[in-house]
Amino acid sequence: MIKNILVSIMVAGAAVLATSSFTSLHKATTTIYKVDAAQSSVKWIGKKVTGEHSGNVTISSGSLTTASNAITAGTVDIDLSTITSTDITDPASNAKLIGHLKSADFFNVASFPKATLVITSSKLKSAGNYDVTGNLTIKGITHPITFPATIQVTADKINATAAITIDRTKYDIKYRSASFFSDLGDKAIDNDFVLNVKLVANKSNEKL
Repeated sequence: MIKNILVSIMVAGAAVLATSSFTSLHKATTTIYKVDAAQSSVKWIGKKVTGEHSGNVTISSGSLTTASNAITAGTVDIDLSTITSTDITDPASNAKLIGHLKSADFFNVASFPKATLVITSSKLKSAGNYDVTGNLTIKGITHPITFPATIQVTADKINATAAITIDRTKYDIKYRSASFFSDLGDKAIDNDFVLNVKLVANKSNEKL
């Protein structure tokens, strides 16, 4: 009886030590990186029946967390008030497009000045190539999203690129969507738009 009790105590003790060692190892390999907004960029592309428009928008802040060199969490904020058009050279036409994109027909920037991507996990597909999963919030509406990304993680820096396709209608952006309005003809605008993201993040001394 006493022998059995001693064995149980030893097994329990070993389990506690193993758990403690795993936790310590996990903490030792967890690193936080702060997004370098100046080195990062987002280029948008929106298409319509008669052509397309493109431009830039600025990342305002963000951070990424890694464990064993894989991204496990993160947050990236995009400042929608900085949206620009790079394909329209006429100043008046350019300003008209940007004003419309900032209006309630599209991103309603006055009420919702930022979009936020919260990363929850990444899955390795092949060397340097991942599927990144998270939740995207635009206009106060949140939906899950998964997209392919190329990610390089070093001790001091993360470099990542991704082409993220977003269905705008999920975020109550239905202006000239053929899914909701008939007889638009050549005035229809595609539901999907693309964000070509370049992300640079530097190692932080911040602790979890």
